[in-house]
Amino acid sequence: MPELNPIRIVLADDHVVMRAGLRLVLEQQEGLRVVGEAGDGREAVGLAEKLKPNVLVMDIGMPNLNGIEASRQVSARFPEIAIVILSMHSDEGYILRALRAGARSYLLKDSAEADLVRAVRAVVAGKSYFSPAVSKVLLEDYMRKLQRTGAEDSFELLSPRERQILQLVAEGKSNKEIADLLHLSVYTVETHRASIMKKLNLRGIPELILYAVRKGIIS
Repeated sequence: MPELNPIRIVLADDHVVMRAGLRLVLEQQEGLRVVGEAGDGREAVGLAEKLKPNVLVMDIGMPNLNGIEASRQVSARFPEIAIVILSMHSDEGYILRALRAGARSYLLKDSAEADLVRAVRAVVAGKSYFSPAVSKVLLEDYMRKLQRTGAEDSFELLSPRERQILQLVAEGKSNKEIADLLHLSVYTVETHRASIMKKLNLRGIPELILYAVRKGIIS
């Protein structure tokens, strides 16, 4: 009996063996179906347009068009497609670029087979997902930076309500969804969001998500 509304996935990686391994991992799971494969960034953008998958799993380093730029193009044209980035790099610069390009998830290639199914299900549910190793590196880097600069973590400045809203924003909820969940007006949520960004000195949602991962607020 065919599955009802499976999660449709396109895999983009220039290594055939890597794609085959990931395809095997995904298709062993009920409700997941790989509908296309791309060997470079341009092909990934073309398949996203043609197949309109739910999820695009994208290697960061590909020929013709790299994964960051391909993600940016797909995200701009098809924001409903959730993007999972695969990378060998765990440093903050790469992760921030991926988030700014529209990615919802960032996985390290050496743990991709273990993390990919969880990542796909998370992004389809509108959430973010990062390899546990990425979260650990981000937290350690952040703590070193605080020690080096003598700065203090501004998290303690947030009120309980602001912490609650921080988590919901990082999980991908809109102002309207947060307002409905917490029985607040949209204006009140917007005011809290502005206060959070100011207190934490963050510029934009990608930085907020990164902060939430560092603090272990989201995984």
